[in-house]
Amino acid sequence: MKITIETPRQGEEDEIIIRCAVLDQDLLQLIGRLKKGRQKLPAFCGQEIMMLPLKDIYYFESVDHKVFAYCQNQVYEIRKKLYELEADYAGQDFLRISKSTIVHLPKILHLKPLFNGRFEAALKNGEKVIISRQYVATL
Repeated sequence: MKITIETPRQGEEDEIIIRCAVLDQDLLQLIGRLKKGRQKLPAFCGQEIMMLPLKDIYYFESVDHKVFAYCQNQVYEIRKKLYELEADYAGQDFLRISKSTIVHLPKILHLKPLFNGRFEAALKNGEKVIISRQYVATL
């Protein structure tokens, strides 16, 4: 595989060109990661609306029919259903770990087995989330 990096001319937009014989699963994952790096999600904090970078999200959780995005020190309301987020970010390091939680895999510090086949994921922000036994195999 050959990789070429060029600096765009003044006024030109950044561009990535992928030239390949076969678009396999590895390339699709790489493309997903590239897109995720700049993706943002509308998030609500009180009356304010902001565009939250996906890379800042540790996990999504559904509580009382509302979905929240948990970041390093802040929690934002997301006006989407959990299943919509799961579909939108499939293949982009977000994984459903319970009926009410989707975790961002790069934010996991370590895993610890618990009783009944469940696991506990310690996140880099100090929080802990439970991985239900039905989702352990997927992880």
